[in-house]
Amino acid sequence: MISILIAAAIGLLVSILLTPYLIRVFSRQGFGQEIREEGPQGHKSKRGTPTMGGVAIIVAMVVGYFAAHLVNWMGTDSGTDGPSASGLLVLFLAVGLGVVGFLDDFIKIRKQRNLGLNKTAKLVGQLVVAVAFGIMALQFADRYGLTPASLHLSYVRDLALITFPAVIFVIFCYVVVSGWSNAVNFTDGLDGLAGGTSAMVLATYVVIAFWQARLSCVVTPQAACYDVRDPLDLAVVAAAAAGACIGFLWWNAAPAKIFMGDTGALALGGLVAGLSITTRTELLAIVIGGLFMVEMISVVLQIAVFRTTRRRLFRMAPFHHHFELAGWAETTVIIRFWLLAAICCMFGLGLFYSEQLGAGG
Repeated sequence: MISILIAAAIGLLVSILLTPYLIRVFSRQGFGQEIREEGPQGHKSKRGTPTMGGVAIIVAMVVGYFAAHLVNWMGTDSGTDGPSASGLLVLFLAVGLGVVGFLDDFIKIRKQRNLGLNKTAKLVGQLVVAVAFGIMALQFADRYGLTPASLHLSYVRDLALITFPAVIFVIFCYVVVSGWSNAVNFTDGLDGLAGGTSAMVLATYVVIAFWQARLSCVVTPQAACYDVRDPLDLAVVAAAAAGACIGFLWWNAAPAKIFMGDTGALALGGLVAGLSITTRTELLAIVIGGLFMVEMISVVLQIAVFRTTRRRLFRMAPFHHHFELAGWAETTVIIRFWLLAAICCMFGLGLFYSEQLGAGG
């Protein structure tokens, strides 16, 4: 438990101190955000705001995670045994996607446009990272035979009736990783919206992973136990990332001094995907990250409806821009969407706990 608190505190501290330094450096270098011409007119004033702030989130998350383990190694907390395969793989996925996002952001800045990597290059980058994660997640079995991921589709635990062949599982990993990273990226369109929502989702995963550690089949075999490799270490990863998001939000909240860019959005999407796979909650994650899913679905529906009818379903997609163009103030949209995100997280936790009660009965 102490490791989780230390990871969150250090992630918060590093992020809140590193972000203003990045603001100064990126401002001097002219690393400013380009704005979509067809977007809400109120966003025009944001042109030139420093971007790539996701670097602070990634650095703070990694530092928080390893600092927590350093304190544990020094004897403060006996609950964990050092960095685990599951924790390191989730970090690898987040950092790898963050690198893809960084390249995308950098190209946008250099070419002074709102488009960075083309769709093919971005998809290839996501493919390489996701496939590497999927392959490695089926390796590194512990002494109980558990690997970071399983070949089963999962809800709150593995669904025994749905088993993937290894090749199909790797493809499934790519779909999950690509879906979540793009969903968070679509949500990152208003000051603090993606950062605040990500903090809530990651905090939810802290609770889930900690609960799985308390009821691990390895520790307390019973009807309602969880076959998850390294759940406590996954809670440490989620805590470090949640703390990093909150620290970044201090500077990213409206009016934003810096944007996370694709660097942060893709990394955070990778975290959600990685945590859902390693905690065996892929279907439950759809509820927990419900706001992200709605934002992505709004884009898909907008494209599908426009291509078939040549009419727009929403004034603009992603969904949050629809309300801006309807006359809502940006802060109103952000706060109400945060409330929706919190409801999704609480509902997801309720489903998780109710399943555990049912399994125990």
